[in-house]
Amino acid sequence: MTTEPAAASGTVHWIGAGLSTGSGLAALCDTAGRVRLWHRTEARAADALGRLGLAGRAEPRAYTLPALASELAPGDVVVSMLPAPEHAPLLAECVRQGAHFACSSYVSDAVLEQVPAAGRAGLVVLTEAGLDPGIDHLFAHDLVARAREAIGDDTPASYTLTSYCGGVPAVPNDFTYRFSWAPAGVLGALRSPARYIEGGERTVAERPWEATRRHVLDGETFEVYPNRDSVPFVAQYGLPDAWTPRTFVRGTLRLEGWLRAWDGVFEVLKAGDDERIAALARELAAAYPTTADDHDRVVLTVSLDVRAESGRWQGGYLLDLVGDAEESAMARCVSRTLALGVRHVLDGSLPPGLNRAAETAARSGQWLRELARDGLEFTLRVDR
Repeated sequence: MTTEPAAASGTVHWIGAGLSTGSGLAALCDTAGRVRLWHRTEARAADALGRLGLAGRAEPRAYTLPALASELAPGDVVVSMLPAPEHAPLLAECVRQGAHFACSSYVSDAVLEQVPAAGRAGLVVLTEAGLDPGIDHLFAHDLVARAREAIGDDTPASYTLTSYCGGVPAVPNDFTYRFSWAPAGVLGALRSPARYIEGGERTVAERPWEATRRHVLDGETFEVYPNRDSVPFVAQYGLPDAWTPRTFVRGTLRLEGWLRAWDGVFEVLKAGDDERIAALARELAAAYPTTADDHDRVVLTVSLDVRAESGRWQGGYLLDLVGDAEESAMARCVSRTLALGVRHVLDGSLPPGLNRAAETAARSGQWLRELARDGLEFTLRVDR
């Protein structure tokens, strides 16, 4: 028995106005019946709306969970731009009040625990609908679908799939980096082991930066390293069982020279002193602040190479955007993708339960066409 989705009310609650909130919020103001922006204080929410040119088009609110709960109604959509640990209690409140939920973060175990109850209530739980994760999923699903059509699901083949994404400074600095999220989060990610497939074998990099290698795109050299756990995405991307992975890695992209420039950071991380690492995060935030004049660049590259006795198929997507005075490239990519997903919650086209960006080839193609129509630029290359 398939649960029908709970009808959307048309009201969207967007929580948080940090570095990843951008023109996607404006897009929702065009399509939703009502938008409320929740931030630390009502004044800061109003300031953010003014910065985004949305004064009078969305209602500013001071965020606390009880304050949000008092204004939630069945069918509303809650969009969380909060840190990932805050998603679970927010989703719990959505389930209690019959509201849909959306975020750009990876799915946590705490969120997964609540998905069955949300699904039974007809509620959509949209996750991994930003840049990375998000657009990278769309690129991968589309490439896999094209390769399956060319090679065939039952044809024995081997493949290499790589997906690398990074937010970097548009004008390189001596640190080769621009913080697009909290330095503490960046350092925390580097402390997490990475799992991936290389040479046909599952591999673990306890210190991901030690697996850094060169990666050339259109003649420009970058540095890339594995991030988090890539292995579950073999199944998520629908790669055929008859195909054997030579390499499968999802990772992070940095400017050339990053490994050398961050040598002092790595020494602190290797020592493992939590207090010193927390202090380092504060020092980096002070030394490399994000300013309005400091434009960012986002590079996302996803490539698939499939080899069979009958032939070879290669394809790849490249997104390479630079921020401007209106908004950062990171905010543009994350917020527009998330807003697109929310529009599909509003129109009832997403099924109840868990949705990671677009999990089918057909929907991925649709979302990519819609993102291109919304002004997000990327290119596809296919070599047969």
